[in-house]
Amino acid sequence: MSDQSNPVTTRVAPLFQTVTPAHANIIPSSSPAFATPIHPIRLQKHALQQLNPTILPVVLPAVTLRPLAFRIFTKKHNLTLNSSSLQILANFIGKYCGSGWRQEGLAENVLDEAAKSWKRNNGGLIVEGDSKEFKDILQNLEGCVSGGKIETQRDLSRNEIFLKQEMSIDEAFRDNDSRPSLVPRADSQTSLGMSGLEVEDENEQDFQAHDPRQFLKVVGAFEQPRLQYDAHRKHFEKLTAAPSLFPDPTHKTQLFRNRYNLILQRLLRNESFQTPTITVSRAPSLQRSSSTIATAQQAYKLTPIANLLGRSGSNHVLLGLLTIAPTGTLAISDLTGSIALDIQHARPIPEDGAWFTPGMIVIVDGIYEEEGSAASSGLGGGGGIGGTIGGKFMGLSVGGPPCERREVTLGVGGANGEGDLRAGGGFGWVDFLGVGSERAAGSRMRQLEKTILGRRGPQEDAAGRNQFAILGESNLDSPKSMKALKKVLAVYAADLEEHVPITFILVGNFVRHAVVAGGGSGGSIEYKEYFNSLASVLSEYPTILQASTFVFVPGDNDPWASAFSAGAATVLPRNGIPELFTSRVKRAFTAANAEAERSLGSRTDGEAIWTTNPTRLTLFGSTQEIVVFRDDISGRLRRSALTFQKRDVNGSENSSDRLSVSENMNGSAGSDDQMELDAAVEEAESHVPASHNAQTNNSAIQNDLQVARKLVKTILDQGDLSPFPLSTRPVFWDHADALRLYPLPTALVLVDPEAPPYAVTYEGCHVMNPGRLVAEGRRGVARWIEFDARTRRGKIREIKY
Repeated sequence: MSDQSNPVTTRVAPLFQTVTPAHANIIPSSSPAFATPIHPIRLQKHALQQLNPTILPVVLPAVTLRPLAFRIFTKKHNLTLNSSSLQILANFIGKYCGSGWRQEGLAENVLDEAAKSWKRNNGGLIVEGDSKEFKDILQNLEGCVSGGKIETQRDLSRNEIFLKQEMSIDEAFRDNDSRPSLVPRADSQTSLGMSGLEVEDENEQDFQAHDPRQFLKVVGAFEQPRLQYDAHRKHFEKLTAAPSLFPDPTHKTQLFRNRYNLILQRLLRNESFQTPTITVSRAPSLQRSSSTIATAQQAYKLTPIANLLGRSGSNHVLLGLLTIAPTGTLAISDLTGSIALDIQHARPIPEDGAWFTPGMIVIVDGIYEEEGSAASSGLGGGGGIGGTIGGKFMGLSVGGPPCERREVTLGVGGANGEGDLRAGGGFGWVDFLGVGSERAAGSRMRQLEKTILGRRGPQEDAAGRNQFAILGESNLDSPKSMKALKKVLAVYAADLEEHVPITFILVGNFVRHAVVAGGGSGGSIEYKEYFNSLASVLSEYPTILQASTFVFVPGDNDPWASAFSAGAATVLPRNGIPELFTSRVKRAFTAANAEAERSLGSRTDGEAIWTTNPTRLTLFGSTQEIVVFRDDISGRLRRSALTFQKRDVNGSENSSDRLSVSENMNGSAGSDDQMELDAAVEEAESHVPASHNAQTNNSAIQNDLQVARKLVKTILDQGDLSPFPLSTRPVFWDHADALRLYPLPTALVLVDPEAPPYAVTYEGCHVMNPGRLVAEGRRGVARWIEFDARTRRGKIREIKY
């Protein structure tokens, strides 16, 4: 038995000692049924270690990453991280960069690429961690991170890496020559950065044939993004909480706080409130330091109301909200406190050039006078920070905060915002209306505007569709208004189709008395009949319905708000007219589009939009913004305005040679006795039509023009459509930002039948008031405004019906 076993042992042993050549197959199997390899594949195992290097994850606190993230996102890319996005980045870097995130500089590269990707995806100024775009960016970066470093040579997307991990061993570790080529990423590292914001150039001849109406968008008051200015971070934040009609009482306080912070930051960027870095030396002089010449190079400084304590008899400049104290006296308040305001000797700046009412934020220059009792002026009781300061502030001059041009706010250089973007400053990355920010798509949209509209000088004839027809208060229950409307439509129907306006804006009140409130205009059935009559009139002009967009803005007499207000001031902003009353008008547009499809073979897209009050129209994105607002605001200003003491002929009321703050900002001399208007208003272009008897009505036209300029300056300086107390003009607290005029729109349609019709320009914003469709005091005359989007100017048109 032993003899038989020895030969077997000697024959088997050499098999294990002899090295056999490698099999032709890279993974030879000793058992093909189970695909078991004969010996381990060390080369492929080494390759696997190269593709997936080992990283030891660490727990990285967000506070530790904050300085590096601030340097990359804020200082380098002008972006801001909120708490959620910073925490997500800290978890991402701790997981994929490990312990060498700081020493080896791994986190810096990841943060830089994340910031570039956010800009490339047209992200806003604030990087939202909960947004889908930010999560997609980190998913793409996850596929490019290897060993804590971003691989720029492989161009592997996240999906390709997952696909590669799921491949079989035979396909995953084949030779480089036989490995299938990878599809390059559309968002590879070479495409990250600001270059990705540019839109591919298209043939300009194709754009010239486009209808500019396809770039028109109507943004209702409840549709625009809700933004709030953060005074600490110096940028706008998007409110994510759902708005409510019955919010927390703190939202009421926040409403005025937001208005104050927004005007304060605008004022501090004014040259008159900026301290010069280089001090100009002057020769010794006996001239007072507060005289006109000496203060030309000085910067004004705002004093918080709380800092007035203990500084009796000193001169200060205050910025605050005019309010009525519980005692019935006038007071001025800011974020630090409140103090009684005495305007007995105050002078409005400019003289008779603006209204000042409670609820407005004003600049007051004067002297603080402390009360005789030390206890009443201290920190006890209602005095001190956050309360009423003892004593009173003797105002010497009162003026509104200076307005800021739209291109300055958005950081765009050149005339009318047509230049290049400035290096810094402005809120160009903020998307105020949800149509794209200025820095993301503004340059491309301006190029499209120039190509399609053919921007030329104001004196050249317009070519193509550039007009907006703005019809003022149109009372459908008045036969005169219906005749005037038919005449206006007939004027445009007689023109060529290329000259039909882009849009018709019809503004209420659509009835003379409140509906469903026991008024003379009846109830809901009568109101629906009025719009049925309007549908019959519109059906007579199918070519206009096929080629234009009709926008309907309601008034205070329109339902359903008028059901409980009875025609009084309703809460702003207010919804559009209910669909219950507008079905017949929509049917008229549907029939007109169907008729065009049968006759021309192509379907048109004429439509009627029932929007809110106020509403905004955007043309070519953020390039042009038109605000439409219906309110009897001039009468409310006259009823609520403060009255100032009239100046004597000899100027004895203000005989001091001291130059007030508002005069110096507006550049007025303040020495003559005539009315001084703001320089920008004085140079405003007016298109008030001349009367047939110019010699007789010249003074009336000048008075109407002065009233228009006074109204325009008051509203635009306040930067709000309703600068009144909530008791005078109610406002939804959570939707107060819809009334904000910041940045200044390109045009503002302020429909006020109580004010004369006008079209003036102030600080680059063209403000128009068409008044009533039926001209008052003139028999058989229809009046409306025609706004030219090419020149951004409007003119008043009249025609007899």
